[in-house]
Amino acid sequence: MAEHPSQPPRRRRAGLLGVTEPVRALASAGAFAAGLPLLQLAPRGEPHPVLVLPGLMASDVSTQVLRVWLRRLGYPVVGWELGRNRGPTQEIVDALPRLLDRLAAEHGTAVSIVGQSLGGIFARTMARRAPRQVRQVISLGSPFGSGDVDDSAAARVYRRYSSQHSTQRISSARNSLAAPLPVPSTAVYSRWDGVVDWRACRQQPGPRSENVAVHASHLGMAHDPAVLWVIADRLAQPRHDWQPFQRPARFGLGALFPAEG
Repeated sequence: MAEHPSQPPRRRRAGLLGVTEPVRALASAGAFAAGLPLLQLAPRGEPHPVLVLPGLMASDVSTQVLRVWLRRLGYPVVGWELGRNRGPTQEIVDALPRLLDRLAAEHGTAVSIVGQSLGGIFARTMARRAPRQVRQVISLGSPFGSGDVDDSAAARVYRRYSSQHSTQRISSARNSLAAPLPVPSTAVYSRWDGVVDWRACRQQPGPRSENVAVHASHLGMAHDPAVLWVIADRLAQPRHDWQPFQRPARFGLGALFPAEG
């Protein structure tokens, strides 16, 4: 079959984005440090438990900046404490539902879940299986939808560890994962993602499901200022009066958010 004319430029762009991921992630870290004064003005809402899940081959170390910052906003935040994320191993399949049960019981309320990359796929599955225990889901560069998923760098790494994965799948088919959840959900994605296809990181929009575009790299999402602002804004939403994200107009912050599309 002849290759589509648009494929070579797309692959070249994907390759360039992939090579520059580490540098751009460091740039996000620098932007976070520089933007701390403005981030202190981020919305704050009702304190409630927040569970943060790391991406593929990452651990809680990768989300430490995000968790520390959310604690400063007043939220009781926990990481998953399951070491490196190698995909749906039996340990993870067994432990995540128990962790969600424990957090909801300890705090007496539903839990917001923030998941980066594969962590977001786990979060969406947990919300489908236990919607009463999940307040909302915020995914960061999570390839749960349609796109060039099987050809991505993340997909190749995921397949490398497939022999360790449980036969009790923690994630569902991609077409069902992309469908609106029974709880409010925000899918953050970036056209500058150098690890996964950004098209696969969007969900079907609905009354309580949305997509928010940012300029971040894949690896830098958990400490990118725009992403942190989105997370704070979403966590501040009243539980029973969730409204779609609005780009902030003050201080020129709206420039951090490209038009969704």
